[in-house]
Amino acid sequence: MKYLSLLFLIISHFNGFSQEKTALQQLSCFSIEVPQLQTTRKIWVYLPKEYHSTSKKYPVIYMHDGQNLFDSKTSFAGEWNIDETLDSIQAQVIVIGIENGGEKRIEELTPFKNEKYGGGNADAYLDFIVNTLKPKIDATYRTKSNAHNTCIMGSSLGGLVSFYAAIKYPNIFGKVGCFSPSFWFGRNDMNNLLAKTKDFNTKIYFLCGDNEGDADVIPDLTAVEHWVNTKRCECKKMNKKVIIKGGQHNEKLWRENFKKAYLWLF
Repeated sequence: MKYLSLLFLIISHFNGFSQEKTALQQLSCFSIEVPQLQTTRKIWVYLPKEYHSTSKKYPVIYMHDGQNLFDSKTSFAGEWNIDETLDSIQAQVIVIGIENGGEKRIEELTPFKNEKYGGGNADAYLDFIVNTLKPKIDATYRTKSNAHNTCIMGSSLGGLVSFYAAIKYPNIFGKVGCFSPSFWFGRNDMNNLLAKTKDFNTKIYFLCGDNEGDADVIPDLTAVEHWVNTKRCECKKMNKKVIIKGGQHNEKLWRENFKKAYLWLF
């Protein structure tokens, strides 16, 4: 009986250690039903280093293409090093990475149809983020859930849908990271939407390279930035445009400039 008691204590100790280690993880994953898209989706959750040792609440960044953010093994063409970057500056933020839909990525990340590529199902995708995912995140983690503390960020089509989200849900997303946005996708529809939109009070960071392989990326971005500036006084300094010399349309550009975007937005 003595030895059995000792064995029980040892097992209990290691079980407790294992549970604590799991609880203290900064990076974790879960799967969630997506009724709006009739599928399930993998979600990555990054927590700041101090999360488990405080009772503080934190702002949240929702990011698209979650498989490219934290792990080179799951990425398409290199990761963003989000966790390492945020750890290095002791960032006070929670990041939610949303797995893209693979072959349905174009469809889900575009608000308008394109004659050549199709698409146009971003409303359903954003409905999932706003009405299914965000409520779960706010209920599970200590978040600052208001618009001022909620950011949406992405690159390429992810940059396009992030900007669109700010127009569609201005009371949800108060900050946007808009990297190499594919404004060419449904350009006329986007221009029509901008013409109908009266207000835009979201803080936004525009980024692109001058060697992205698309001659229109800078003019498109500049045109959208000009529209944003017509909606508010530039003196408020609520938007910033950065064009990287030699920057290409890839993870390297977005990875190397994520920290500056985060620091400016927050």
